[in-house]
This record gives sequence, C-alpha cells and structure tokens, in this order.
Amino acid sequence: MLDQVTMFLVGFVVLFLFSSIKILKEYERGVIFLLGRFQKVKGPGIIIVIPGIQQMVKRDLRVIVMDVPTQDVISRDNVSVKVNAVVYFRIVDPEKAVIQVENVFEATSQLAQTTLRSVLGQHELDEMLSERDKLNADIQVILDRHTDIWGIKVSNVEIKHVDLDESMIRAIARQAEAERIGFSDTKLGNTYIGFNWFLARVSEKHRDLQRHKVVLNYVIVNGDDVDASTPWNGLAGYRDSAYLLQWQYRY
Repeated sequence: MLDQVTMFLVGFVVLFLFSSIKILKEYERGVIFLLGRFQKVKGPGIIIVIPGIQQMVKRDLRVIVMDVPTQDVISRDNVSVKVNAVVYFRIVDPEKAVIQVENVFEATSQLAQTTLRSVLGQHELDEMLSERDKLNADIQVILDRHTDIWGIKVSNVEIKHVDLDESMIRAIARQAEAERIGFSDTKLGNTYIGFNWFLARVSEKHRDLQRHKVVLNYVIVNGDDVDASTPWNGLAGYRDSAYLLQWQYRY
C-alpha cells in the first residue's frame, strides 16, 4: 500500500514538474501572470510556470507583415480611388501588447485602415501617384505614434496599388494626348492669352485637334461668350480681347 502511494506521489511530482517547464524560442517572450496579476516577462529558453497559480501569454517579437485591405478613398480633388497597402511592424514591449490591448493585431489592422483613408484623403490624385514615399512616411509616423502605447514599433508602410476606375483612366489618357499635341491644362487651360498669339496657335494645331476630336470652347475676358461652333475667322471681331482657352473631349 505504501509503495503504491509513493509511486503515485512520485508520478504526480514528475507530471507537475513536466507541465511546469516551458521552452521559449529566441524570438518569443512569455508574459507571466501570478494569480491574475502581472508578474514579469520571461524568456527565451527554459522557464518555469506553476500550473494553477501562474499563467503565461506568449508573444512573437519578429517583424510581422500585415496586408491592409483595399480601401475606398476620395482624394482632395474628389477622385474616387481604391488603395491597399502593407504594414511592417513588430512587438517591442510584450507587457503592453498583452495588457493594453485585447487583440494587438486586429487593433493595428483597423488603425492602419483608418489612417490610410485619412492621410490619402488629404492629398490630390497626382500626389498619390507621384509622392508615394512621402505618403508612406506620413502614414508610418502616425501609426507608430498611435501604436506605441500597445508596445508596437511600426518600421515601414508601403502603398501597394492605387486603382482608378475606367473613366478616370480614360480621362488621364486624354489629358496626356492633349499635352502631346500642345493644348494642356498647365500650358493654356487657365492662362489668359492675347488674340494674335492665340490665333496662330489654333491655326498651327487645328488639324491635330480635329483628328483627335478635341472640341475647343472660347471664353472672352470682357464677358462676351464665343460659342465653340464659331468659325475660326469669326474670332477676328475679338482681336483686341484676351482669351481663356478651355476644351472638352467628345467621343
């Protein structure tokens, strides 16, 4: 009878010790709670966690790559685009990552989505396409600042795709074509020009404009409107006026 009790006690002690031993890898840390209260962070290597008295929550310290789902963004110039990104971050304070937030990964993902929409919504489409490095840095700084309380370090943010709808792609293509033949918004669209120069320019480009189906509208500075159907020689009556050149595309 005594031998059986001894064997039982020995078996219990061995099982207890075996269940108490935990092995944490080099990139893992264990947040230890003693009777529900935070005690310390342990690891890596072999650690002892007393069953029933202590509990351990593991956290991985390696860099985590998180995809930000595609977001619908309206730019400052009222262009609707779809944008997605990727966020690189890691846990630098396991205690905060366990105690300060219920699910650190879900919280970071949701914050990344709202920050992406907020930052890009303050910029125009041209900036989204040409200044990605600056936008990436702005988003990274905001995310890093807000996730610091969760023990997170955001090391990098990369905007992956800025997708436009088909109508916007066609509009950009038409703008590029207009620039190629010499009538671009940056050159003439918002610039007042003298009649003589204007008439020479129109004569030079008239054939290309017709071939590309570009319809010109003319607005007289003194308030008199000239319809787009006015013949070229009919503009002579406005020789002493300046013109604001505008255009639209007809298909």
